[in-house]
Amino acid sequence: MDWKTWHERYDDPESGLSRRLAAVKEQVRGALDRAPAGPVPVVSLCAGQGRDLLEVLADHPRRADVQARLVELDPGLAASARERAVAFGQVEVVTGDASLTDQYVGLVPAELVLLCGIFGNISSEDIRRTVDASPQLCRTGGTVIWTRHREDPDLAPSICDWFEARGFERVWLSDRDAGFGVGVHRFTGVPEPLITGQSLFSFVSGAV
Repeated sequence: MDWKTWHERYDDPESGLSRRLAAVKEQVRGALDRAPAGPVPVVSLCAGQGRDLLEVLADHPRRADVQARLVELDPGLAASARERAVAFGQVEVVTGDASLTDQYVGLVPAELVLLCGIFGNISSEDIRRTVDASPQLCRTGGTVIWTRHREDPDLAPSICDWFEARGFERVWLSDRDAGFGVGVHRFTGVPEPLITGQSLFSFVSGAV
């Protein structure tokens, strides 16, 4: 997969990816609006160019409270995210494997966990594994935002069930006919200790 070319579709306002990004940014803004007073830790797995978070931080009143770590394996995309993050001294961009739990030591449990562009590229077993590990990443009251296409087989309802079985409540799920899939869940449980040395997923396809 040429991820640089793939990301260029974000610049087309008519593309499904562009519309999905707009939906994710709206939900990121809502999550930051809901965040309690004090530091707002954020982690983004497979962050790409970091547009979903960084474009919201540009004018969000809580931007100074956000302490974020964006993890992206592709060096070119990570470099682009790093350039975008220069204006935000509290945003760290890591070039590395986002599936490894070690990447999030010191910043989880987080107020906002971004799992965008992942679930359409991994097996259903790995989706379930990532969902099961989410209580290690998210603090009580925090938000997880995830994406997954709504084409057959539409796993979004099952993903919602998996999150809800792990102590999350559904905040929002995009309509199936929206042309993209975005889900938002709020964690109502008690965070679990981060188990380091885990690999949560491996990419196996190019459909997101």
